[in-house]
Amino acid sequence: MIGLLQRVSHAEVRVETKVIGAIQSGLMVLVGVERGDSEQQADRLLERLLTYRVFPDDEGRMNRSVQDVGGGLLLVSQFTLAADTRKGTRPGFSPAAEPQEGKRLFDYLVRRAREQHSVVETGEFGAHMQVTLTNDGPVTFWLQVGSVG
Repeated sequence: MIGLLQRVSHAEVRVETKVIGAIQSGLMVLVGVERGDSEQQADRLLERLLTYRVFPDDEGRMNRSVQDVGGGLLLVSQFTLAADTRKGTRPGFSPAAEPQEGKRLFDYLVRRAREQHSVVETGEFGAHMQVTLTNDGPVTFWLQVGSVG
C-alpha cells in the first residue's frame, strides 16, 4: 500500500462542483492499493501516517506528528500511484489492486483512521476528483508498506 503524503495548510477535494472533503492544517494523503495488500498493510500505513513526524516543533525541527498537532487527515484514493512506469511512455496498471479490492481496503483504512483520529476527510473512490492543496514547506513523502516497505 502506498501513501503519498503532503503537509498542507489547506486541502480540499471536489467532485463536479461540490466540495466533498476539506481540511485545514494537516496531511493530504494520496492512497494507492496494490495487488496483495491486506488489512495488515492498511493498518501499518495508518500507523505511519498518524505518527510520521513532519510538523515543526518549537525549534523548527520536524519532530511532531499529525496527532501531536491535532491536524486534519484528508485521504484520497489514487490507483495511479501503483502504476508500473519502468519502461515505455504509457503506464501499466497491473500492480494496482482490482477496483473492488482497492475500494474495500481504502474504506477499511478510512474506517480505522476515523476510529483513531478526530479529523478525517476523504475523496470519493473511483470518482473524477479535483484536489486542491497548499503544500506547506513544501513537505512531501512517499510511504510504502508491504513487501517493499
